[in-house]
Amino acid sequence: MEIDWGRLRAAATEVMRHAYVPYSKFPVGAAALVDDGRIVVGCNVENASYGVVLCAECGVVSSLHSTGGGRIVALSCVDATGEPLMPCGRCRQLLWEQGGPECLIEAKGGPMRMAELLPHAFDVADLEAVTGEDPVPVVPERLAAWRGRGTVFVHPDLAAGRQVWTAYWERSAGDAGDGETGVLEEGPSWDDPAEAITWGLARVPRVVVVDAAGTIFWAGEGEPPLEIPMRWTG
Repeated sequence: MEIDWGRLRAAATEVMRHAYVPYSKFPVGAAALVDDGRIVVGCNVENASYGVVLCAECGVVSSLHSTGGGRIVALSCVDATGEPLMPCGRCRQLLWEQGGPECLIEAKGGPMRMAELLPHAFDVADLEAVTGEDPVPVVPERLAAWRGRGTVFVHPDLAAGRQVWTAYWERSAGDAGDGETGVLEEGPSWDDPAEAITWGLARVPRVVVVDAAGTIFWAGEGEPPLEIPMRWTG
């Protein structure tokens, strides 16, 4: 797709004049070309609570989706003089999500690919990587409200004459809040205790391992509590 950078910069300069910047006095405008040919724009909007400022690129992304979605092909971001301005780090992440590594950003020396502006980017591929052969343990929906409460106990068991590891999630009457007490959930069986501990940590930070001899070890988050001084090392 042919990119008319002059048209994009003109659109960015025009919307820059609508910026709300009573604190920094630094107006910014941005205009993006979408893969269907339309142009979407945004300007920065400040707030008395400085940390909740909306960058111009945020406005572009909102406009992109409110007018039909699509993918950003190119973007021009300008300052008060109408000169190209580099997106900040947070906005580079936003633009990567909406345009990908080949999205072009106008720079003073010529257009740059997002892959150059945000090398080694984090994106959906990193999220999907954890749903392959070793999925993240899932807490049943009915128990989601109890996440973080109670204790998970990991212990050895026998299955078909061989030792395996299992776990159960327990809430005692002393836990804060009303609701179920006793065993909330029983885990499956694993060959490796580390898998049982991972299952437990997805539910609560307090995970205790009881070995075959009945010795109690701490496998939870943070330092071991006084009543369970020994840490599980596998």
